[in-house]
Amino acid sequence: MAVLLRLAYLTVANTFAALRVLPMTDQEKDTEILVLRHQVAVLERQLAGTRVRFTAPDRALLAAL
Repeated sequence: MAVLLRLAYLTVANTFAALRVLPMTDQEKDTEILVLRHQVAVLERQLAGTRVRFTAPDRALLAAL
């Protein structure tokens, strides 16, 4: 039950995020991608070099995209 609830939440959150990206120019999208990659790199450094592990709902959502 918790997995389905998390998957539903992630789907709704990412739908709104995708709607926000639609009116952006290519340069703005590229900038946002660079910022997000930097944030992931910072988080991985804070985890002492361990890789970020995705949960089952995260993987399902990424596969759907």
